[in-house]
This record gives sequence, C-alpha cells and structure tokens, in this order.
Amino acid sequence: MQRPTLFFLHSLGASRDEWRDVIATLEPQFECVALDVPGFGTTPSAGRLDVIALTDWFCAEVADRAPPCWFAIGHSMGGKIATLAAARSRDGLLGLAGLGGVILIAASPPSPEPMDPARRAEMLAWFGSGAPQRQHAETFVDNNAASMLPPALRERAIADVLRSQPEAWAAWLLRGSRQDVADAAGTLHVPALIMAGAEDGDLGADAQRRLNLPHYPAATLECIPGAAHLLPYEAPHDVARLITLQVEHSQARRLPDDFMRLLNSNRVVPRMRSRLLQRHAGPAPDARGVLSDGQRAVLGALAAALLDGQADGLDLARRIDIALANEEGDGWRFADLPADVAAWKTGLDMLQQMDFGDLPTSGQAALLTAIARGAHPLAPDSAFSTAQLAHWFEDARATVVRTWTSLPSTFALMGYDGFAVGGDGRHSLGYTHTEADHGEDWQLRGARP
Repeated sequence: MQRPTLFFLHSLGASRDEWRDVIATLEPQFECVALDVPGFGTTPSAGRLDVIALTDWFCAEVADRAPPCWFAIGHSMGGKIATLAAARSRDGLLGLAGLGGVILIAASPPSPEPMDPARRAEMLAWFGSGAPQRQHAETFVDNNAASMLPPALRERAIADVLRSQPEAWAAWLLRGSRQDVADAAGTLHVPALIMAGAEDGDLGADAQRRLNLPHYPAATLECIPGAAHLLPYEAPHDVARLITLQVEHSQARRLPDDFMRLLNSNRVVPRMRSRLLQRHAGPAPDARGVLSDGQRAVLGALAAALLDGQADGLDLARRIDIALANEEGDGWRFADLPADVAAWKTGLDMLQQMDFGDLPTSGQAALLTAIARGAHPLAPDSAFSTAQLAHWFEDARATVVRTWTSLPSTFALMGYDGFAVGGDGRHSLGYTHTEADHGEDWQLRGARP
C-alpha cells in the first residue's frame, strides 16, 4: 500500500515552516505535505479570506493529489479548516474519500473561537497600516509560548508573522475565527486526536474538550505539559510521536488503495460515496444496542464461525445489535417466531447455554449443522422448539451474511464495483462490457484470478 499522506495546516501568522521539525521526525514513514494557507507564507490570499473559501482551497489541494489514505493535521487556525474538510469528506465530496483521520493541535473550533476582545483589537492594530513592526511579531510569538523559544525557532516564527499578508491576518481575526460553522461540521465519525498545550489559554484542554471534542465522538485528547499554543515549535517530538501513534492505529481499518481510487473517482456519485464511508466507519461509539454483553459475545462467535474467520465477528455483532435497536430489520420473519429483538435474545441465550463460544471450530460447525436441520435435541421446556431454533438460525445466517457483504471492506475483498456506475438513470456511465471474464480497466479485481 502507498504511504499515508499527511497534510499539515498551520496557525495564524505562521507558514508551513512551523512543521519543519515535526516532519523531520515523520519522514520517510509518511508522505508529508505542509501547505501555506492563503495569505501566509508564500501563498497569496487571492481573495480567499473566510473559512469556507479556505476550506475550498484545501479540499482542492487534497483532491488534486487524491491520495488513497490521507490525514488532515491542523494547528490553531488550520484546525478549523481541517474539521470542515473532514465534514466534506463525510458528505462524499469527490477526491476526499481516503480520509483516515483528523489530528487537531490547539485547534480553533467550528464555533466562534474564544478570544479576549482587547487582545483581538491589539492584534488588529498591529497590521492596521500594513506590515507590523518587529516588536509586535515578537510579542505575538512570545505570548503564545510557555517559555521563550530557542533563538533559531523564535526567529523563524517571527519572520512568518512579519510576512503575513495584512488582509489575511485581519480577515481571520474579524471573520474566520468568528464564523460559526458548527452545523456544517456536525458529527464526524473518523478517528481523531486532539492535542492541547497545558499552558495554553484560550485554546487549552478545557476549550478543546468543550468546543472540538463534541464533533469527534471517536477522538482522544492529549495534553502536552510545559507547552502553550505553539506546539509544533515547543514540543515537535511529542507532536510527531502522537501523530505517528494515531496514524499507525488508524491503519488497521484502511481500505485497499485500488478500492479507494475507484471510490474517489467520478464514477461514484457523492451520495453513494458518503453512504459507503459512513458504513465503513460503523456505528457511533456511543450508540446503544439491545443485546447484553454475553449475547453480543455469542453473536460475535457465531458471525466468525459462519464466515470462516474472514470477518471481525465482534464488529459484525455490534453492527447487528445497533440495527436491532434502530429497528432496521426487513420486516419479514417466520410466523412461529416472536419479534426480532426477542427472537435474537432467545436464540443467542440458547447458544450460550450450549457453550457455543467455548466449542472448537469443528464442534461449532457440528452444532450449527444440527440446528439448521432441526436435529439438535432440546429439553421440553426450552424457550424455542427445534423448528423455531432452526428458523431463527436461518434468519441469523441471512442477517450476518447480508451485514458482512454490505461492507466496503467486503466489496474490496470480492472485487465488487457495482457502486461505481457514475450517475443516475440515463446519466449513468454503467458498464461497456457485460460478458463473463471480460472486465474493464476501471474495475476491481478483488479475489478474482
């Protein structure tokens, strides 16, 4: 697989140079792309002066490269842009499907950024007549660090402030930091890491917990001691270490590159792309099911047995459990069975009483075969008769297999590409070749010879 691509977005008054020491640790393990946000570093603002325009710019940068696996890493101002880009990936925007996670560093939230009005006015005054004086840049850098930066790093940070474009600086303080895009960000079910400096003021751990964490149910929050707001300068090795751990952890759920390239193509409509990404992400961490821990464990063992170990049984069990809680069944069941939730609870309890989870693979197969045939002996007072248990097991088999085959990871394994027909009705690209054993260049091969 191709190395994950890490996109770095800097803070107000900085440039891609603030990531230099962080990236030195991360390469060559990862493909690192540090960008100058418009109006800073070497990139002209070109009228891109609010959060929406800056997000448009960043999404275009990602889509131009269309990496099969990428991460958005945003510091302060850049964090707000990263969050909105993640929302567009969730919504199926072309070229962004490979998002593996978001890493926020002392990040500005989607809601208005907390900032003392007097400090905002002071910073605006620095650029009131054009470029600021050096003493203003020094004040800005020194006030955002827990202690004085080493001379070389301090000079680099000061130089970035001095070359910031006045219109971009003012636009962020007057508009970008105040824009409320929390509704557009919504809830983001992607792996996320949020870092905060223990000595940071407005955007410290408490602010991150209150303003950014609610958008990322699967996020973890790390507080870095001895640092304030300029984490890439103050603690580059800690930042690089935490980024590495987060990216490596997220790789376990990564989809194959060829599948992601197809999902990222214009053959897939945004609605389908969004649906598949949400399906791959799975239920929200706080989603509640209806099964007990014991019932869910038995269901996990059952799913693994039915699929010959080709799937994560516990993941499937949780998906089915949440679907039961949401009443997502197909509405059909055998006439001799109770409603879905009661049927599943009863069937799983009976398997648990048979010690299904503790049986060896061969024993599980023999037991399930007997149940399917209605041949497994049951006590007269059993909750289900042999016929009812066979009927429930038939429903259970269908549900497990249907759930598994609906997952993008299974699509990739099988080489299924029917989702990539490119449009609706007469606008659909469809297939050119439909005969057996004659695929097209864009199609997946999967497990086919």
